[in-house]
Amino acid sequence: MKKLFMGVRLKRLRDERRLTQQALADAIGLSLSYLNQIENNQRPLTVPVLLKLNAAFGVDVQLFSDEDEARLVAELREGLSLPHVGEEISGAEIKELATNMPAVGKAIVALHKKLARALDETAALAARLGDDRRPDTRTASAPFEEVRDFFYARHNYIDSLDRAAEAVSAAMGRATPGAIEDRLRERHGVRVVRDEGETGYLLRRSYDAAARVLRLPASLGAGRQSFQLATQLAFLEFGEMIDEQISGTPFTNGEARSLARIGLANYFAGALVLPYGAFLKAAEDMRYDIDLLGQKFGVGFETVCHRLSTLQRPGARGVPFFFIRVDRAGNISKRQSATDFHFSRAGGTCPLWNVYEAFVRPGRILTQLAEMPDARTYLWIARTVSHATGGYGAPEKTFAIGLGCDLRHAGRLVYSNGLRLDDAAARTPIGAGCKICGRPRCPQRAFPSVAEPALVDEATSTFAPYSSS
Repeated sequence: MKKLFMGVRLKRLRDERRLTQQALADAIGLSLSYLNQIENNQRPLTVPVLLKLNAAFGVDVQLFSDEDEARLVAELREGLSLPHVGEEISGAEIKELATNMPAVGKAIVALHKKLARALDETAALAARLGDDRRPDTRTASAPFEEVRDFFYARHNYIDSLDRAAEAVSAAMGRATPGAIEDRLRERHGVRVVRDEGETGYLLRRSYDAAARVLRLPASLGAGRQSFQLATQLAFLEFGEMIDEQISGTPFTNGEARSLARIGLANYFAGALVLPYGAFLKAAEDMRYDIDLLGQKFGVGFETVCHRLSTLQRPGARGVPFFFIRVDRAGNISKRQSATDFHFSRAGGTCPLWNVYEAFVRPGRILTQLAEMPDARTYLWIARTVSHATGGYGAPEKTFAIGLGCDLRHAGRLVYSNGLRLDDAAARTPIGAGCKICGRPRCPQRAFPSVAEPALVDEATSTFAPYSSS
């Protein structure tokens, strides 16, 4: 563990508990002078001290995680490097802010996001006023971004729902379609009808609340049936718990709140079909082999990857993963993170990332050691998944799924076999997105970096576009 200098965070904890320095020092068995040195960043916050804080106050050591710091640094770098900020802020200053005043940093990030939404809404309004043929122009993606931020802030783990789902799964023995259907019928009077004529385009419902009838396509496999039945069970049996999770969250409109409710119901469904304890044990035993986990639990590649990104229960954490789903055009339809990994919201993602190469090799699992500009390195796994709605000629959708973790966890994954984890030359340099990536001489750069002025020279043509100093 590297040395952690987090004196301001410790001061904040003491202020929240209304403790003097002497009272805190006595509670955790330290001398007053030693505690004073920690709070003034003259000594690091060591593991023994963290354990004493946990024993005395029940403090989650994740509060002092450097992964949270790295997430915040990435978000601050994106927000503070944009031209409208008007100040040139160094990486060292950003890191200092994230390390010692994380609450201030998070407030700045929140303001940046509000500004970005306001700019999007202004652009949409201008488009509407300038073209009366498009009265429906609006920023449709904003609610989805709010829901992504909701899960991102919670490290993609919702404790109350996860534990509730695990308890229900244990009561069932196993969350098979039949077991979930029985619970829906016995506890909620819901009858499940499988429509033979439905091709599968409608994945979960129509649910008729008045008639208590849930309709599913007969073509769904067992894993998808379980997931869709479990989602409906979440709405009926744990609706209040879902509402408690989103109460107090400043969603901007009802659409975002509804999307959050759907996201939480889906979260419950995944936790019911893949109960935490059993799934984590299997993942560790199988070295996170996605195919083997899918075979054991009867679910698909994407479902396994999504669940792997949620294993962050305090005291029983799995590998912290970043999960993403993209289409061929680079549109991100799912993005969840239990890691410090961060991609820019502006200017797209990095074309050197192996999640895009997966489309060239459909159905194959690709691995990549990818290094970010701050030298943090990740092991990435990528593979395509396809979903069809019927027989020949029916619509089909194909995505690339990416699952990544920090290099220090890579040895726990079967996908690290044969990779040169310690060899810097084996790593692919990628960035958070062209507009905020400062890598010089990148041949795949699509936009100049807002952090570095582009060199424009009429007499010179270079291999890498938008070269900087």
